[in-house]
Amino acid sequence: QLQLVESGGGLVQPGGSLRLSCAASGFTLMNYYVIGWFRQAPGKEREGVSCISSRGGSTNYADSVKGRFTISRDNAKNTVYLQMNSLKPEDTGIYYCAAVPAYLPSRLCVLTISEYDYWGQGTQVTVSS
Repeated sequence: QLQLVESGGGLVQPGGSLRLSCAASGFTLMNYYVIGWFRQAPGKEREGVSCISSRGGSTNYADSVKGRFTISRDNAKNTVYLQMNSLKPEDTGIYYCAAVPAYLPSRLCVLTISEYDYWGQGTQVTVSS
């Protein structure tokens, strides 16, 4: 059973940066999985932020974070990262990582919640002055 644990959240001022990590355990072949980052703001539905294919060759970003966020993965460390720069108050929320088996290395990632089978517990990101 794949388990995902997010870390790196916190309180940051507008314009600041954070790097979130998603660590996998329970099944070490992380390069078998497509990984996505999602977030949920208070009173709002969960939305897709970014995702990365199993080998890292393909990424996808929500329009709201393009140019500010960068997703990457280190399969040797079973970890996926989300570097968040130029943070805005509207980036506030709980950030979740999620995984789905790729089955084929060429599988592209999508920012659709229902596509993902495994979810972490989330990490809080608050952007405020």
